[in-house]
Amino acid sequence: MKKGASDASKRSSTTAGRTAVSDRLAQFERRQSELWRLTFFLLLVLSIVFAVVSWDTIRSLAHRFEALPIGLVLLVVLFGLYAWKRTQEISELRGLVRGIEQRDTIAPSEKQLDQLFDVISRSQQGYRDLIDSFDDILLAVSLDGQIRAANRSFADLVGAAFPQIIGHSLSEFIEEGTGDGGELAKSAMPRVLERRVWTGIVQVRLKGRNPIYYFDCVAHAMLRGNDVHGVTILARDITALRKNEARFTELFESLQEGIYIATPDDRLIDVNPALARMLGYESKEELMSRSFADLLPDEAQRRALREQMDNQPMVQGREITLTRKDGHPLVCLNTAGAVRDTSGRVVRYYGALMDITERREMERRLYQQQEFARRLIDSFPDLIFVVDTAGHYTYVSPRVKDILGYETDETQTMELGGRTHLEDRPALLALFTELVAGRQTFASLESRVRNKQGEWRRLRCHFSPLFNEIGKIDGVVVSARDVTELKRLEEQLIQSEKLAAMGQMLAGVAHELNNPLTAILGVTELLRDSEGVQENTKRQLELTHRQARRAARIVQNLLEFSRPAAPQKRAVDVNSLIERTLQLQDHSLRRNNVNVDFQPQSDLPMVIGDANQLIQVFLNLISNAEHAIREVRETGRVQIRIGHIGAHLSVTVQDDGVGISPEALPKLFDPFYTTKRPGGGTGLGLSICMSIVREHGGSIDVETLPAGGSAFTVYLPVAPPESSDVALDSGMLSAEMVSRAEDILRGRSVLVLDDEESIRMLLEEGLSAHGMRVDCAANSREALELVSHRPYDLALCDVNLSNGGQGPSGREAALQIVASSRSATKPEVVFMTGDLVEDDGSGGHIHQLQKPFRISDVLNALREALSPRPVKKS
Repeated sequence: MKKGASDASKRSSTTAGRTAVSDRLAQFERRQSELWRLTFFLLLVLSIVFAVVSWDTIRSLAHRFEALPIGLVLLVVLFGLYAWKRTQEISELRGLVRGIEQRDTIAPSEKQLDQLFDVISRSQQGYRDLIDSFDDILLAVSLDGQIRAANRSFADLVGAAFPQIIGHSLSEFIEEGTGDGGELAKSAMPRVLERRVWTGIVQVRLKGRNPIYYFDCVAHAMLRGNDVHGVTILARDITALRKNEARFTELFESLQEGIYIATPDDRLIDVNPALARMLGYESKEELMSRSFADLLPDEAQRRALREQMDNQPMVQGREITLTRKDGHPLVCLNTAGAVRDTSGRVVRYYGALMDITERREMERRLYQQQEFARRLIDSFPDLIFVVDTAGHYTYVSPRVKDILGYETDETQTMELGGRTHLEDRPALLALFTELVAGRQTFASLESRVRNKQGEWRRLRCHFSPLFNEIGKIDGVVVSARDVTELKRLEEQLIQSEKLAAMGQMLAGVAHELNNPLTAILGVTELLRDSEGVQENTKRQLELTHRQARRAARIVQNLLEFSRPAAPQKRAVDVNSLIERTLQLQDHSLRRNNVNVDFQPQSDLPMVIGDANQLIQVFLNLISNAEHAIREVRETGRVQIRIGHIGAHLSVTVQDDGVGISPEALPKLFDPFYTTKRPGGGTGLGLSICMSIVREHGGSIDVETLPAGGSAFTVYLPVAPPESSDVALDSGMLSAEMVSRAEDILRGRSVLVLDDEESIRMLLEEGLSAHGMRVDCAANSREALELVSHRPYDLALCDVNLSNGGQGPSGREAALQIVASSRSATKPEVVFMTGDLVEDDGSGGHIHQLQKPFRISDVLNALREALSPRPVKKS
């Protein structure tokens, strides 16, 4: 019995021991399940809070961090796998315990117990490692504020070991930012107990330290049944985030650019003070009461801006025009973007505005100045261009097209001096080097430049250095004026001065030649017309007379060339004019073996013109034809044809010479343009011919013949019928006219005043031979003495009396003679001159006789002087 009782007692104690172990295991499983649920609950809350709090921030970042929440989910999954593994270990432990329970009679060995405690230790260490792996702070705090559990992040924060933390009050380590640690638990605990959960941001300061920390906290009540016996706290350090937010807020408020945030329905969520100031509002609140559509009323701009923001990640530098509070426009550069939710829908727009109104105004003024400068340069007659220090063109004004024929873009590949004459290029490049080196500040140079057509143009260039913003020479500015025509005019002026000097010399020579020519013409005429002269002698005298007339015509042409007289137009015969012209050119034509084919045309009408000027025209055309023939052959032929075409006579001078090139035809009648070799002509002949013919109401045509040579045709208007009774050229007087003059002049008294003895002798013998009484005087004193003794009907007075530089001129002496005449009828004065006969502009009729003259010319002049007066009886 005792033994049975003893066994029963042992079994009872064993059963009691197993019951105690089972209870302990059940308690352990419950704590394990509670820890499991708590851990997963904390992870779930942490994931949700992190996603909610950080989603907007992540979406607003320039880079996409939407993968962070996904990573957090993966972390939770990994944690679940880890926990599952630990659960397996616990299940193994539970199986071991059951095995122990089933083996009632066999007590667990020490090995089994060591294995059991090893599993428990590893499980606890795993949970510890899991909690310590969190970067956020995890705390378990009792209701009175004592710390029951904490992870490594909290230990690192307060700088204490776990034995120094567990079981100590939370207020020993941290306090509120105000310095009162007790207020932290007191303010938060009632809310946790009431709602069993609390979230918020806590501002704390570590004990003995000044820096303030900000934590985003989530607190959950720990339940035992329905009773709260503690609080678990998950705290994320957001100190850096709050500092960044503070900096952002400070930056947002202090930026000078306007910042705005708006909704898709144009409602302003936030603006900074700078934007309010830019738009003229008193405060940002006043501005936010307006919609974005009120600020940007242009629907087209607003729609285009929204389309860009919807389709692009960022819209940069788009110019928009806002409306200020006072209604004035505000031009801004807008940099904007859109914030989207997880579905991609735009939830708000944000942007930065830079006021560029003043900049646009400055740009407008600058554009006006640049446009003014451009138009000013374009209006310059000069070519403006800029070259860099390497001699490349950096700017060329559009005048290059007019001056050199190049387009502006064609000059981009050119270099300075590339089109300059080889003789002028060294001086140009040397001057450019001097300017670039800074040794000269201004210089001028003339150079010859070939234009696009290949012609040489003379440019007068002015150079000045171009400085950059630091005062260094960056290039050279050149203004070039085309002085080709000016140089040509200067050459014409020089040539004109030469011609004027030559004319003065020729006038003097002609005047001196006219006196002996007059004597030769008069004497040969007197001898030729004398009775008893042999026929052979008459022929010789006629030859001498004709050659003297030829010399007189040459002198006359020289006078007209040196100082053209006013035209004396009268009815002239073109046939006679050409014959006289051929007489003047006869010697040169014969010497150069040039034959002239001219057949005078009968029954041709007269033309009204100046015989000497028309002879000059024909003489120049015949001379040019002679030169054209000599260019290509030793002998040639000139054909002269006269035709009657309507109201004009045509005179064609045709040669078989070198001809005229097509490019020379348009410029053939330009002054100083010549196709002859250097020294072969001045280029004035054809231009003078054109001027004379146009003055006569005609024209000149020229053509190049297919077989070679050229043809010049002169068209002159036909004289009207009423001009048939106009006197012919005085050089072609008929014998009948001379006879009528003798009848009128017979018995008249004539006073001759001339300082040339030969002229006096000629007039005395020639006029006496025609029944006139002639007295001669060498100077005005002798003439006045003769007038004081007897009256005279006529006075022949030389205009250019030398008198040794003293005494009256010929015209003054004539006035004295008329005034001193004793008769009631004053003598008629006929002036003799070796110069060209000109009208003095007085409006009265002055009788003039040009030297050299023949006796018949003198008779005709005296007859004209006396024709309005009755014959005086002696």
